[in-house]
Amino acid sequence: MTVFVIVLGAGLLLMVGYATYGRWLAQRIFQLDAAARMPSAELRDDVDYVPTPPAIVFGHHFTSIAGTGPIVGPALAIMWGWVPALVWVLVGSIFVGAMHDMAALVVSCRNRGMTIGEVAGRLLNPRVRLLFLVLLLFALWVVLAIFGWVIASVFVQFPESVLPVFLQIPIAIWIGLRVHRAGKKLLLPSLAALAVMIATVWLGAGCPGLAWTGGWLGAAIRSINETVAAWPVWVWVAVLLAYCYVASVLPVWVLLQPRDYINSLQLIASLGLIVVGLVAVTFVGGPDMGDGAGRQPLAMVAPALDLHPTGAPPIVPFLFVTIACGAISGFHCLVSSGTSSKQLRCETDARAVGYGSMLLEAFLATLVIIAVGAGIGLGWQQSYPGLTGEPLWNTIYADWTKVTGGAAIAAFVVGSANFLKGMGIDATFAQALMGVLVASFAGTTLDTATRLQRYVVQELAGTLLRKTGGPRRASPFNPLRWLSTPHGATLFAVSSAFLLALMPAPGKPWTYDTLGTGGLILWPLFGATNQLLAGLSLIVICFYLHRRGLPTWMAAVPAVFMLAMPAWALLYDMQRWLAAGNGMLVAVAVVMLLLEAWMVVEAVLLWPRVKSVMEEALPPLEPAAARAPVSS
Repeated sequence: MTVFVIVLGAGLLLMVGYATYGRWLAQRIFQLDAAARMPSAELRDDVDYVPTPPAIVFGHHFTSIAGTGPIVGPALAIMWGWVPALVWVLVGSIFVGAMHDMAALVVSCRNRGMTIGEVAGRLLNPRVRLLFLVLLLFALWVVLAIFGWVIASVFVQFPESVLPVFLQIPIAIWIGLRVHRAGKKLLLPSLAALAVMIATVWLGAGCPGLAWTGGWLGAAIRSINETVAAWPVWVWVAVLLAYCYVASVLPVWVLLQPRDYINSLQLIASLGLIVVGLVAVTFVGGPDMGDGAGRQPLAMVAPALDLHPTGAPPIVPFLFVTIACGAISGFHCLVSSGTSSKQLRCETDARAVGYGSMLLEAFLATLVIIAVGAGIGLGWQQSYPGLTGEPLWNTIYADWTKVTGGAAIAAFVVGSANFLKGMGIDATFAQALMGVLVASFAGTTLDTATRLQRYVVQELAGTLLRKTGGPRRASPFNPLRWLSTPHGATLFAVSSAFLLALMPAPGKPWTYDTLGTGGLILWPLFGATNQLLAGLSLIVICFYLHRRGLPTWMAAVPAVFMLAMPAWALLYDMQRWLAAGNGMLVAVAVVMLLLEAWMVVEAVLLWPRVKSVMEEALPPLEPAAARAPVSS
């Protein structure tokens, strides 16, 4: 019962936060206006700028920000205890993360859908814009390489998720065509898409329970699963990045937007099933593992607090960079200002899309904490037969250095599947459904990150072209001209990410089997860099409020915190990397810290001069007929 009360209390607290602090921010601080002219209408090109129903924008935004971050982060940070992990998720999301996401969305909408890097140039100065774009380029490069590896790893560990994930593509295109071109309502297509997607999970799991065909269909699918599970990781990374190239250059309503939307339906339904399963095992116990022990009672088997787990760095500052997406994440400002602001058709929708999506992600992180802190204790027969409860948890989490991202994902899949199995759902189907949940979350983040990287590359190339005389004076062979186009920028994004991913992981030789894990090279930098980006984004939000004479404390306090914690973590890690002789990580960390220091100095020097001084007005828009497509 204690576990259920924790989840119920967390859910209620998040709803109260949305209804109180979120409402106060929307109405009193940002003063959202339903009549405001939106970039999706002003700059409509039906490629990137597309006025979209709020339910679809919410689905796109939620699935884009909720990648594997709110799964891996809490599943690792629970080693310091489930109490500090849960407190940071709840407090961080309500007062820091959700405010950050909504503010970035609103500020971008009020600047014609500009990315946070472009807005930084307007609110501070052009040097800050260039610094921000370089930081974004690096951060997204790492995201693409890492998430490509993560999805490939999920496919290898849970091959039953492959078929459902790829069958989402034709379903999404059907939804996109039906809603955008035919103007059909969402309810019936949504229900139909959800039913078909659940059926694809059952199909990918080998049709469990199907007897009338003699099992031949299930046997054939299981054979296919075994085949694709044997594919090298680098092949999967190549396939995924090729898909991302297509998704990035197509109009947003064709594939990216509807796929994110239908994914959100499946993911929210899956989260609902986890909650129902949690209720079931609370009152009747966990699933019978067939070892004669019967149903195990549900209880937290993770420690409430452990300040010194084996092999782990100190809880401060690392708790705040390990749990990123479940509390606050710099990547979210890229989604808010990069894609969602170009689709929002009403400014008041920003509260539900920006603030609400972050709180839903926090609830996902809460369920992850419960799944790995209690659900895993119900048993893991495939890998740890005969072990349950605290002995099982202590075996899995014996050493921080051995709990990798893949192991954390597996712990969540098994722990949450135990809840589903406890209410009678077939074990194979339950695990397949959770595997698809993880792969889908990571997939929607991957294709959105590719589109965001395309914007960043185009902005950087365009900036450098203007400094050299403009695109008309540039040579046709100038690579900057090519990089300033959608196809050129996207090709650069996916090919550079693939080259990084193609390298073997640190300490591994160059062999056929180790290729494709190169995203792990910069993985140690990911958490701190991501959180550093959040701190810099909050500086931009502070300047937006400061120039308008509005209170800034709700952004300034989190900004200081989110600049200090990642810097502290990087400085701590640099000592270990120096001792291990890992010069590349040290060099990149130094560059990140210098960029942070430079931007902070620029902000401090400018702050007293811009109080209640509005930035220069945007130039008037050209007539729609004369305006070139925004993305070209």
